[in-house]
Amino acid sequence: MGIRRLVSRTRTALAVTVATVCAVLLLGAPAALAQTVRIDLNPPTVQAGNRVGITANCGDNLNQARVESDAFGQVILQPENGVLTGAVTVPGSKAPGNYNVHLTCANGSTADTNLNVINQTRPTQGPAAGGGGMAGGLDGRTVLIGGLATLALGAGLALATARRRRDGARA
Repeated sequence: MGIRRLVSRTRTALAVTVATVCAVLLLGAPAALAQTVRIDLNPPTVQAGNRVGITANCGDNLNQARVESDAFGQVILQPENGVLTGAVTVPGSKAPGNYNVHLTCANGSTADTNLNVINQTRPTQGPAAGGGGMAGGLDGRTVLIGGLATLALGAGLALATARRRRDGARA
């Protein structure tokens, strides 16, 4: 094999390698950037009136990012330990539903997710079990007569017990 032929093959192989690397970089870079932008809610379903934690990734995460939603308005996320974080309280009067949450990064990238707001009513008092009306009509007079009868019965039993003891002690 001649030197010219060897140089020609080497150039061809080098050109194919460079073209492949360029294609991978050009086609793979947008996909890699698209994967880095995201927003997460904790919890993704929240009772109206409670807080929601927000974490986001905008790539480098060195700058603030803005999050907006009809569920809570706007909040600014701050960089913290390589992640963008923030928290917001959903107003207690917010109607139940699924709300879009939109992230806008400092570099212009965006991401969306959904927040499910629920509004479960909590009872402010115990159940209406009634006022005891089914128990019958015991008025004050009936209670007084029953109490006096119980006292008389107790006094009679005390006297009978005392006589037995006296009679038992004599024998």
